[in-house]
Amino acid sequence: MPELCDLQIHVNGQQTFFLNQKIVSKFSARLRKIVKQEKKKTQIKNSLIDIDDFPGGPDGFELVSRFCYNNGEITVTVSNVSLLHCCSIFLGMTEKMTTCNLLKQTEIFLEGMFYWPWNDVLVSLKSCESFFSYADSCGLLQKLVCSLLAKVAQNSDVNLIASSSSSSSSPETASGFRLSSSTKTTPESNQSIKPSSSSKSWWFDDLTILSPKIIEKLIKTLGAYGTDNNSLILTKFLLHYLKTAVHSRGGANLSSTEYGGLADTAVHGVTLMGKTAFSCRGLFWVLKVLSDVGVSRNCRSGLENLIGGLLHQATLDDLLVSGRDGAVYDVNLVVRLIRVFVNSNGVAIQRLKKVGMLIDKYLSEISPDHHLKVSKFLGVAESLPDSARDCVDGVYRAIDIYLESHPSLSFEERSRLCRCLNYQKLTLEASKDLAKNPKIPPRIAVQALASQGSHFKPAKESFHESLITVKTDSRIVLYDKSGTDGDDNLSQQNVDMRLNLQRMQWRVVELEKVCKDMKGQMSKLVKTNSNKTKAITTPQAPDRVLPRLC
Repeated sequence: MPELCDLQIHVNGQQTFFLNQKIVSKFSARLRKIVKQEKKKTQIKNSLIDIDDFPGGPDGFELVSRFCYNNGEITVTVSNVSLLHCCSIFLGMTEKMTTCNLLKQTEIFLEGMFYWPWNDVLVSLKSCESFFSYADSCGLLQKLVCSLLAKVAQNSDVNLIASSSSSSSSPETASGFRLSSSTKTTPESNQSIKPSSSSKSWWFDDLTILSPKIIEKLIKTLGAYGTDNNSLILTKFLLHYLKTAVHSRGGANLSSTEYGGLADTAVHGVTLMGKTAFSCRGLFWVLKVLSDVGVSRNCRSGLENLIGGLLHQATLDDLLVSGRDGAVYDVNLVVRLIRVFVNSNGVAIQRLKKVGMLIDKYLSEISPDHHLKVSKFLGVAESLPDSARDCVDGVYRAIDIYLESHPSLSFEERSRLCRCLNYQKLTLEASKDLAKNPKIPPRIAVQALASQGSHFKPAKESFHESLITVKTDSRIVLYDKSGTDGDDNLSQQNVDMRLNLQRMQWRVVELEKVCKDMKGQMSKLVKTNSNKTKAITTPQAPDRVLPRLC
């Protein structure tokens, strides 16, 4: 029976439907018009028609075809009413074609949306995701969003409407939502809403099933999108929504195209509420959530400035933000936060020292990271002024951990790493440990020990003043100008320190002398070989054994 399928319709380049022209033309004005135009162009009975941008694609067109072949009857539900409504508008299935056409049936069903249960509104709203643009252009999405917001307002003490009145949204949008939520509110409708909850955030989890586009539409309806966000409850919802989206994708980064606008809106709300609504830990949590979302640079900078001003309230766990490009921690973030804190006006010295202790702990925590460069370590250690630390033992411990975790560092890198140490602020025990530490360059150890002279005060007298250093050609000897009486007054710790200093200085002098001898032998060997016009060979190592420096 070829006459029964005399029309081929290719929908969105995905699927072809074989239909009867008379049946579908009876209900659709658009298909009737297209069929007439095709007949004029070609005299072929089985003409092929391409339809692009059809709402819902082949699934939507199949529902419409079933409606036509079933003589205008179909079961309309909350899960398909949005799709059927958009398809009927696209195909012009109005009352001009036939009575009780598809558009009329969907309109009657949608009139009761404000009486639908909470879950039914969510189901119908979620079904619009596959044809979002068309549902938005025909106004259906706006109606469903308003119905959802009305139910939130009816079932909680949260005044979502107030946020739209003080925003830059159009008066029509704001007043339209007020009208819908007030005129449709009845005792019967309240019974169909989700059971009431004492929590203001009872609707947060339910809305996480919706796509970012629909959430963005919801926020825009309230006039709280972007810089217009001045609602704390909406800000908290957006943060919850973004956190759930990240977790649902196994911690993978979200697309900035999809979620960037929502992330920026959340940041604007956080920065506006600031210290009154969020603690320092809460702000770090916000930063960690948004680190996986494509938030704009300006918004991120504003959030970091807010956190930096509260850095004295932070804990070590707050600073341990995951890094990128193989790094365990985001060290650059901490450096930026410290700079914000240091550059703040009127920073109390007590807060500065509290941050100094925190950063010392942070240095010890990040030191084992094999991807941490010396420059990054120094960037954190030197970002605070010298007045932030009364004692630098914490910095020395971090350096020791770093050297232990990075055994391949060169002599120059180890020396450069120690430049952040203020030797005069090392305790006696730390100085003794540094002197015996084989990972510390000898000259650094000598400088640290020499600077400890001011700490040796047996009778409130400077140990540095009681010692005279005399340098000879082969060693350095320390004499006590105070005589035997002074020695008797020195504690055993000071004696040990003096011996360590003597041994370290002797090692340095021995090394310098051996290097000088080697240079002399090398120059003599080069001169002899050049006279004999022979190739320069590597000179034999001197018989003298080098002192063990490390």
